[in-house]
Amino acid sequence: MDKSILQSIKFNEDGLVPVITQSYYTGKVLMQAYANREAVEKTIQTGYATYYSRSRKKLWVKGETSGNRQKVVKIKVDCDGDSLLYLVVDYGVACHTGEESCFYRDLNLQKQEKPEPYEIFHALYEKIKERKEKKPENSYVAKLFEKGSDKIIQKVGEEAVETVIALKNRNREEIVYEVSDLIFHLLVALADAGVKPEEIQEELLKRYK
Repeated sequence: MDKSILQSIKFNEDGLVPVITQSYYTGKVLMQAYANREAVEKTIQTGYATYYSRSRKKLWVKGETSGNRQKVVKIKVDCDGDSLLYLVVDYGVACHTGEESCFYRDLNLQKQEKPEPYEIFHALYEKIKERKEKKPENSYVAKLFEKGSDKIIQKVGEEAVETVIALKNRNREEIVYEVSDLIFHLLVALADAGVKPEEIQEELLKRYK
């Protein structure tokens, strides 16, 4: 990362700038904190998210004690230059409560159980891996894994054919249902093969020209 980014930042009267931290792959907003010039410089230098603690009056590296580090892929500056966005690959949870994100409640302080639409592919993948490992009773996914890779691959093929038929029929409702089925079974196949959604995202990025 280029240190010239510092020239674009408008630090406030206390020498701080708010930082929003977001997962690079899922898009989930993980936390909000503050950084001073030194913290931003250290983030650029080390590649790991570093902030400034207003209560302790010192720098702190995320995950320094917990191990839940945040590797910074990209830093963005907002249009006014008075706030930053850290895009990170997070190793562990962001919140001190043990939640993945500090923003896990709504205005009624109720915990949100379902993922947001933008993170559904990663969330489904993790749920599928959980089913594979824990093998809960009456789980369709767990039974698929028990039947082995050939059955999983067969299901992907079946869903692909049904998707082609739906597309041929130009039935919107049918297309949405069958494409969802195909993507779901592709995620099962990826989990079976040990391939992460991030790897697919990186490959697709190469094709964006």
